[in-house]
Amino acid sequence: MELKDNLRITLAQVDLAWEDPRRNRNHFDLLIRQLTGKSDLVILPETFTTGFSMRARDLAEQMDGPTVNWLLQLSQITKIAICGSLLIKDNDSYYNRFVFVTPGGEVFFYNKRHLFSIGGESVSYTAGDERLIVHFLGWRIALYVCYDIRFPVWCRNVNDTDLMIFTANWPSSRSEVWKILLKARAIENQVYVAGVNRIGTDGEGILYLGESQVINPRGEALKENYLTNNGLLSFEISKNKLNDFRKKFPVANDADRFIVI
Repeated sequence: MELKDNLRITLAQVDLAWEDPRRNRNHFDLLIRQLTGKSDLVILPETFTTGFSMRARDLAEQMDGPTVNWLLQLSQITKIAICGSLLIKDNDSYYNRFVFVTPGGEVFFYNKRHLFSIGGESVSYTAGDERLIVHFLGWRIALYVCYDIRFPVWCRNVNDTDLMIFTANWPSSRSEVWKILLKARAIENQVYVAGVNRIGTDGEGILYLGESQVINPRGEALKENYLTNNGLLSFEISKNKLNDFRKKFPVANDADRFIVI
């Protein structure tokens, strides 16, 4: 497998068409094709085909359905890995599932562990029970969905993570919390954190500001002048810089050990 010290990542901070998978796929298709040769990984928002809808029975797809097949085809054409969460039916259960596909045709997925019960998500969906670390271009990438970011034990780096991805539909009313938690997860775990959030207003009237960011292990945002822009946000992160920082400030050696049950 090719190894890359400098990983080029792109966050797709866009408005989502409410409960319209075809329209959203077409929009992302146009955007991602423009990145051919310019990015290694594109991260889409949470529930990127539908918005944060609770109509799982009407909108969920199978893993061999149109969206996962489209992701695979587009990844192979552009030579870019693509990831984001969507509504998936698996056997008799419905999941908010984070899917990660590679240009080589690999498919990885993580089922959202912490369902937003306040918004009814735990009624419509089944919670996952396993963390996932994807190995891609020499990077160890942990996948999380939105509300997961509030639970640091679940997100703990146990010497197995270089980059944490949080894909989200995070409302504007809690935007400061979003930015603080992204930095907290980066600092406490000594990892890069990429958080991608949608913008616009969904079908329930909830406003989203975006404020997608990439945070380095010192808790610093790599860019801050784009927070509410509509479109693609690109960054480059360095494995060598990450490893050097960990060696100079090895706080992980004194970390507590947790068991999730």
